[in-house]
Amino acid sequence: MSVRRLFASLLYEGQLDDADLLADIEQSCWALAEDDRAGRRWSKEHGYRGYTSYASLNDLPIRDPVFADLKKKLDRHVARFAEECAFDLGGRKLKLDSLWVNVLKPGGHHSAHIHPHSVVSGTLYVAMPQGSGALKLEDPRLPMLMAAPPRRPDAPDDLATFATATPEPGTVLLWESWLRHEVVPNGAKGERISVSFNYR
Repeated sequence: MSVRRLFASLLYEGQLDDADLLADIEQSCWALAEDDRAGRRWSKEHGYRGYTSYASLNDLPIRDPVFADLKKKLDRHVARFAEECAFDLGGRKLKLDSLWVNVLKPGGHHSAHIHPHSVVSGTLYVAMPQGSGALKLEDPRLPMLMAAPPRRPDAPDDLATFATATPEPGTVLLWESWLRHEVVPNGAKGERISVSFNYR
């Protein structure tokens, strides 16, 4: 008898490995949260508990050299992930399409979603107070499982219905943009700060 494991969904985990840059990014995130009135207004209107620049600023790597430095590092992580995914890019590279800041207050969360029109999505975790919550990823076959019984709690990651990643400051997580994911509620006493991005 043999069993083949097919159709993998990959989750890449890397590290920024630059404490000074991470500290500068945190300062820039706080400055944006204070100065970006359009972002604060959008967050309030859309029930985002905290601040996000998602709908207000689309030029952070041009606006702030800190994010330009981050982009260079993310480009390398994304290139390694693309290789692990066996993407045939015809000699081209994936390019950063969007990058935004998230400052999530205690109790805040982000419901399950995908990132349309992108190839690779990811997040750099900047500040993660204890209890600030994990990234939860969903088996993309879930809508097709129909009468399948639930998986046991001890099921390996590649058979589980959901998988979680609990990052630390400086962690870079990458996944293919079609993979449904959510940010579980921030149970910490402080803000959970991250920078999310899409590559096309």
